[in-house]
Amino acid sequence: MNDTRRANETGALRLGTRRSRLAMAQSGQVAEAVTRVTGRPVELVEITTYGDTSREQLAQIGGTGVFVTALRDALLKGEVDFAVHSLKDLPTAQPDDLVVAAVPVREDPRDVIVARDALKFTDLPSGARIGTGSPRRMAQLNSYARSHGLDITAVPIRGNVDTRIGYVRSGELDAVVLAAAGLNRIGRGDEVTDFLSVDTVLPAPGQGALAIECAAGNADLVAALAELDDPFTRVAVTAERSLLAALEAGCSAPVGALADLLADGQIVKEMRLRAVVGTTDGTRMVQLSTTGPVPETHDGAMALGRELAAEMLAQGAAGLMGERAH
Repeated sequence: MNDTRRANETGALRLGTRRSRLAMAQSGQVAEAVTRVTGRPVELVEITTYGDTSREQLAQIGGTGVFVTALRDALLKGEVDFAVHSLKDLPTAQPDDLVVAAVPVREDPRDVIVARDALKFTDLPSGARIGTGSPRRMAQLNSYARSHGLDITAVPIRGNVDTRIGYVRSGELDAVVLAAAGLNRIGRGDEVTDFLSVDTVLPAPGQGALAIECAAGNADLVAALAELDDPFTRVAVTAERSLLAALEAGCSAPVGALADLLADGQIVKEMRLRAVVGTTDGTRMVQLSTTGPVPETHDGAMALGRELAAEMLAQGAAGLMGERAH
């Protein structure tokens, strides 16, 4: 074995990450775990994506794939050895030459409210202005408010956690909606004033989960990273993302989905997949669920998502998503 090859096998692994505080925190946590299973140091390689520099709304710049493309390009060019993504940012089509080697245990998938005066969602005053950049959140919040006699205005916003919470601190907004997982990962979970039940707002497909991606041809690294994979999380997010793909919806579409594992004591017995599609004003919603045995294969999880999507399309879901992604 030549010295270069030996250095490559024992030297630092390069982890491609976005530069945001959340991405760096997520990647740092994964780096520590990868070092534990490989015995090799991991260095973070910061990569700026178009989604980080553009100030436009996500729906207008191509959905969340804009956060992923630059990282994948660096992987394909060999500039980094692996990358960490928020799973909900990954397009549902997987490139042949890249593989998601691990989906670690999922963080809390719920959405949360950070509101002024430590208010709960249902305690917000009439006419409250709630910031979110997500059509999915807008659709479900507006639907809930409509059915419970609440008067809210959903205000589209972009920006990192500091920017979004800053709108509340400055009094510009009464509340903002964020993902629990993100706040937890950067140590700011104590700023949450209310957790939104998944019965009120279903999260984005894959929300709270991470994807660790590397070149499909790097068999040794694929095998090493696979030690961080959580099979229950993977089967759940596979079903959720299969539904999203079958609806032909990008991440800018108002689609929520969550697969729950239902346990009897310590034994996981079944999986329930719930999904919702709606117009952003909340006036029309299609919400369905299905429960069955936990899929034992990737294909089984994919089939579960496709079947529920077919039922939703039969009930008119396509017409609620606006422009369908192709």
